[in-house]
Amino acid sequence: PAAVPKEPEPPASPPQPPPSENQRIVGVLDVRVEGVPAEIAAQFQQQLEAQVDTKHFWLAPRSRMHEMMTNSTKWTEGCVVGACLGEVRKQTNAELVLLAALTGSGTSFGYVVTLVRTDTGRVLAQESERCDVCTVSEAVGKATLATVKILNAVPDTLPDENKLQEAKLAAVTEKADHDVSAAKHHPHAVATGILITGLAIAAGGAGVYFANKTA
Repeated sequence: PAAVPKEPEPPASPPQPPPSENQRIVGVLDVRVEGVPAEIAAQFQQQLEAQVDTKHFWLAPRSRMHEMMTNSTKWTEGCVVGACLGEVRKQTNAELVLLAALTGSGTSFGYVVTLVRTDTGRVLAQESERCDVCTVSEAVGKATLATVKILNAVPDTLPDENKLQEAKLAAVTEKADHDVSAAKHHPHAVATGILITGLAIAAGGAGVYFANKTA
């Protein structure tokens, strides 16, 4: 009998053009699903690619991110926050990475989407929601819109977190000095004022120390 001709294979997706100078690279680093079909992760990424502002963002899908990270001998699968993201920045040039979690049980579905800086390894923005009575498609749609929302809210220049910590320390110190000055008018409160100053400066200094250690 004559062989049955094979159906033609669907055309391969065109390769993603490289990012332009005006586009920020955002890498989808992790999409975790629990209690929902595994293909929901791909559905989320497809919807995000269709809705993201491509004028300002170049979205690297999870598969592409992990492919680029195979060149690294320092990065491991569990690195999603912290100083280890410096290696992700080095290998992919991604300024930001996206973490998404989509969960469900029965008719209850929820999501958490988190945007993390690769220069400091700290969370820049996060959105989460849970719906007690909805469909998984509705949850994916909401998660996509929430991700687009936090991306569109990213400032043109990311804030200098060390300078912010130093400003907070200066504000705390100024307030403590004011409290001590006021306490001098009340002899019995001088010791308390000095203690307040010491604790305030110590707390602020610790904040700057840990900010620098994690940067």
